[in-house]
Amino acid sequence: MITKTYKPYIFKAEAGQSTDDYFNYATAVQTIKNMLEEAFGAPMQLYMQDDGDDVWDWVSDDLASEYEGVKREAAIYDLVEDRSFRFEDSKSEANYRINPSLRNNVITYPEYEVAFARIPFLRQYGLNTEDIIFAKNDETMRAFLEAMQERQLSERRVTIFTDTKEGFERSREQITRMVERDEVMMSDSLKQQIYRSIDEFFSRDREFFQTYNVPYKRGILLYGKPGNGKTTLVKSIAGSVEAPVAYWQITEYTTSDSIQQVFSAAMKMAPMILVIEDIDSMPDSARSFFLNTLDGATSREGLFLIGTTNYPEKIDPALMNRAGRFDRAYEMKLPDKELRLAYLQRKGFGRLAGEADGLMEDAAQFTEGFSFAQLNELYVSAALQKHYEQSVDLKRVIEELKTDFDKDRRGVWMADKGQKPVGFQTR
Repeated sequence: MITKTYKPYIFKAEAGQSTDDYFNYATAVQTIKNMLEEAFGAPMQLYMQDDGDDVWDWVSDDLASEYEGVKREAAIYDLVEDRSFRFEDSKSEANYRINPSLRNNVITYPEYEVAFARIPFLRQYGLNTEDIIFAKNDETMRAFLEAMQERQLSERRVTIFTDTKEGFERSREQITRMVERDEVMMSDSLKQQIYRSIDEFFSRDREFFQTYNVPYKRGILLYGKPGNGKTTLVKSIAGSVEAPVAYWQITEYTTSDSIQQVFSAAMKMAPMILVIEDIDSMPDSARSFFLNTLDGATSREGLFLIGTTNYPEKIDPALMNRAGRFDRAYEMKLPDKELRLAYLQRKGFGRLAGEADGLMEDAAQFTEGFSFAQLNELYVSAALQKHYEQSVDLKRVIEELKTDFDKDRRGVWMADKGQKPVGFQTR
């Protein structure tokens, strides 16, 4: 947690004081401004971001990560919360973090003489807030924003867009594990095509696009059965490219409004990668607007789109191999024997074989039709058998997995004859 010294509450409630006197917005702004001018020794100007909350999200990230360049200057009102907590996916004993909140605090970046204040004020139905940014002048504000953007990019965070029943949500998350390019298991020719396209798009000189008069936008569609490496490939791209990355989860709640918000936010980060997951889930009501957005003259300048789907047959044909939308569609196929063997070698299947020569080759031979995810389950099941029985009955493990995978494919899980398929049925 941030432990830097901060001033006591700027406003403290007094006995008999009315709420209108306590929550006096004009007085609050002027008092904070005076305090900052005294601290920085110069007049302060007031700013706002009128195209979203990006910069406030950055400040929130800095508070949560305890960035050394940020300081909690003062809490504003003593009867309004000034600390917050969030739950996190963590291997540590404490899976939550407590930090100063954005609301009801004055947060400063002393190096740039910039400050942020999310000031509470009273409305008819409760408290609302007004976001104000303080800086000495445009030059210091610009220097701060440029430094913040560069730092956010270097910290390898991804922006997550999600369409929910409650509306459009946005968050930023740390990339917890980098996936190296050599970890991506696919044919060499396909791998070369994809990474060559990515690397050329984000080259600094953009010579290719200028030389050949190619529009500076690109889109690829990755399709195939689940478990064949689409997610691994996308993670590898996101972790190896020096550019902002955003993930957009299409849901039944996706609308023309959320589509507009996503592309508007993406354009602010361009050149960048926008990953659109489960693109086949695009509701019919929003499909036309989505296509029109992709066709816009400037809506995709600097955007590299990556769409993913497990069900290409459900995708609008207007998206497939259509220049200016998704230029190329790449099938992520089931691995052949060579790739299955390479995957098992990388997983360390050989350590389970012991003295049994050829066990790994047999595993690759007898797992035709397995996806990478299913090969991973083979490794885990074999490791468990090795751990408890000190040996691996490869044939038994593979046959058990094939039986389970076949049940999943047919939707029939019970052994009784005549059992109807389990799951959602379509007419």
